[in-house]
Amino acid sequence: MDPQGFRRKLAAILSADVAGYSRLMRDDEAATVSTLESHKQVFSDLIKQHRGRVVDSPGDNLLAEFASVVDAVQCAVAVQKELQARNAELPEDRRMRFRIGVNLGDVIEEGDRIYGDGVNIAARLESLADPGGICVSKTAFDHIESKLPLGYEFLGDQTVKNIAKPVGAYRVVLEPRVTRKKGPGFRGRGSGRRLALAVVLLAAVGVGLWQVFLKPPGPPPPVVEKADPSKMALPLPEQPSIAVLPFVNLSEDPKQQLLCDGITDNVINALSKVPLLFVIARNSTFTYKGKNVPAKQVSEELGVRYVLEGSVQRSDDRVRITAQMVDALNGSPVLSERFDGKAVDVFALQDEITLRVLTAVKVKLEGLGGSGWAHRYKGTQGLDCYLKFQEVSGFIQRGTVPDIKQARRVAESAIATCPESPGLYRSLGVVNYQEVILGASTSPRESLEKAEELVRKALAIDENNSDAHGNLGMIYMQQRKYDEAIASAERALSLQPGSSWCLYRLGVALSFAARPEEAIPLFGKALRLNPLAPATFYYDFGGALRTANRIEEATAAYKKASEKAPNWFWPHAALAAVYSMLGRDEEARAEAVEVLRINPRFSLEWVDRVAAYKDRAPAKKFIDAMRKAGLPDKPPPAQS
Repeated sequence: MDPQGFRRKLAAILSADVAGYSRLMRDDEAATVSTLESHKQVFSDLIKQHRGRVVDSPGDNLLAEFASVVDAVQCAVAVQKELQARNAELPEDRRMRFRIGVNLGDVIEEGDRIYGDGVNIAARLESLADPGGICVSKTAFDHIESKLPLGYEFLGDQTVKNIAKPVGAYRVVLEPRVTRKKGPGFRGRGSGRRLALAVVLLAAVGVGLWQVFLKPPGPPPPVVEKADPSKMALPLPEQPSIAVLPFVNLSEDPKQQLLCDGITDNVINALSKVPLLFVIARNSTFTYKGKNVPAKQVSEELGVRYVLEGSVQRSDDRVRITAQMVDALNGSPVLSERFDGKAVDVFALQDEITLRVLTAVKVKLEGLGGSGWAHRYKGTQGLDCYLKFQEVSGFIQRGTVPDIKQARRVAESAIATCPESPGLYRSLGVVNYQEVILGASTSPRESLEKAEELVRKALAIDENNSDAHGNLGMIYMQQRKYDEAIASAERALSLQPGSSWCLYRLGVALSFAARPEEAIPLFGKALRLNPLAPATFYYDFGGALRTANRIEEATAAYKKASEKAPNWFWPHAALAAVYSMLGRDEEARAEAVEVLRINPRFSLEWVDRVAAYKDRAPAKKFIDAMRKAGLPDKPPPAQS
């Protein structure tokens, strides 16, 4: 080796290999190679994200270097968590577990390659690691002990091949900081909360798990790639704008995903109560669930400045929530927090996260204090009740008759053990309302009366529940109580002025009350807040445009609804009508065929009953156009 062609430097080295690789290859070479390539891609992506580089990757081995040992260990943890999630989807005998060693030491650099004891020690530490585990040298440990929220088990001084002196080694424990001893759960320190000086988002591929760790004091945190306002799909609002990405489940129990989704929902709802904030709705941000998406991409696709993300880890009766927010325009973190507490206090933790976010974006909080949701779900039963509410909400959002029936079963069972849960009463009310809309109710009048009764019960428990006021407005509308519908929807919007759903529901009430010109801008604002909104937003927007005789625009909205929900018959029925109005008879007939494919018992007689327009002229015009397209007045005779 020419000494003029290389240089020495201090580097953090990560070395990895597959435990039991020979057995895997012996049993199934093709499957092993496929899994290996997939797992190595995870390594490559996360190494790059943590400012490292892959030096070599022969066979089942991988060698990478980093300028920072903190980055190297954070990367190793992120890799093991992601591979653990991927392996869970494989049969036990096909799971591929890597062992990872990390060392901080002197290396020789020649071109793109590195050599020396610093590399050799990392390789020897790798052999000391458990399958799916991480082992670090004492030199690495000395640099990360107080900087990362991990535990460490000292393995003693290890004599390793071709290294003159024994090497101090530590096994990394993916728990709070403890040395020598592994401990279950979280070892809280007081409240367990402290402000991080920097944040690194560890990417998640496939099922999407990531972990957030605290950076050491010293130089400012690295700047992430900036968003370009000129490339934004939507104009950047003047007020502070934020997208809250789905919080990630870091617990071993996949059922805790409901808790993660609930925390995300509540943070979004809390932020949308503040008029000075522009908050993207959950339907749009949840499209990123399980995906490794940089803040730059989220910012440019949704048209926002701030991107908030986080994770949740539950262990027995303890819960840890991390939250970090990036200003995508300048590429710098503005918030990085970790919150530890009892699981029953999760709602208070959510409120604290919200307060920190608002402070970070310099918005004065008015009318949203520590009360939040904490008073709604008290005691150990409260969290379980809330998770049941999340389960019911999931069925409702899918919107099919079987899902609505399942939502009813879960909600009725949960209410028996959660008699003070406003969310469950409201959800069961929505189930009754949806049965009418989907034609699944044997007595629409009784279903609507029951829906009203249940939503009112929710409001008796929590009179400031904006969703319940909005749902009550929708029920009133179906009952043809238009003034009451508008008043309830306006009350909902006053409680949560930044909610796309509140704007949408008021738009629906105004549209059906023969005030479409007032409804149209509300739908526009709702869609701006919820750029990836569900089909119902576009369908009802189309209804307002059609009622205002803006048929071409209505057609575009209905087409968007049908694209988002191709097996929902209402958008196809509406397209059949507007195509007929435009004289596009062939397209109208094709949509009519699609309606009857999805819902063979569809009839205009039924549409006339559920089309709750105050002005019957638009309803008659709508039905006449569907008839012209070929949709039947009556359903086919029931099969004997």
